[in-house]
Amino acid sequence: MTQSSVKLDPGWMSVVGNEFDQPYMKALKQFLQQEKTAGRTIYPKGGDIFNALNITPFDKVEVVILGQDPYHGPNQAHGLAFSVRTGIALPPSLVNIYKEIESEFGVVLPNRGDLASWARQGVLLLNATLTVQAERAGSHQGRGWEQFTDAIIRALNDQGQPIVFMLWGAYAQKKGAFIDRAKHLVLQAPHPSPLSAHRGFFGCGHFKKANDFLAQHGRKPIDWTAVT
Repeated sequence: MTQSSVKLDPGWMSVVGNEFDQPYMKALKQFLQQEKTAGRTIYPKGGDIFNALNITPFDKVEVVILGQDPYHGPNQAHGLAFSVRTGIALPPSLVNIYKEIESEFGVVLPNRGDLASWARQGVLLLNATLTVQAERAGSHQGRGWEQFTDAIIRALNDQGQPIVFMLWGAYAQKKGAFIDRAKHLVLQAPHPSPLSAHRGFFGCGHFKKANDFLAQHGRKPIDWTAVT
């Protein structure tokens, strides 16, 4: 991966494009090529890896939801954290996210998991690691993606506009530890997975809190009920 070979939103390229020329990114590219040469299936497909950045341009980010790994099952991952394409069964964490939204807003969400409509409104659905080997959760951790996504978060932290960061679970909270709490709204809760959602994700009120913050800063709230 180099700046010239990656199709990336120009705004993002201007703030993180130099990362593609760093040694860690060149090593990551080599690793991914070796995985493919070995016949291993990688998710998401190549054209979807940077979907989060391409659907939500740098200057349009209002909210960041930080995930960990892409889904590692067939036809699930498409480059947006927690999201699956329409027609794919909702993963358990997304089911619980929907339950919280339904509780906060008194609605019933459709049984569809494509969150691109959120992304188009300014919700950056960013995984810490942007690829994974099929059926092997965490298999591409420690290969360089985390350094790249740290650069993304740092660029958002340093720009002028205050935004909302939703950090669910210890992993996301550790990754976002450097975010400037005096400027941005940082919302923390347990991860929405079935193992931890009952420890405080349910009832966290994050989606209304995010909208209240955006409204206080003269910006349009997110329609969290809009799923495609």
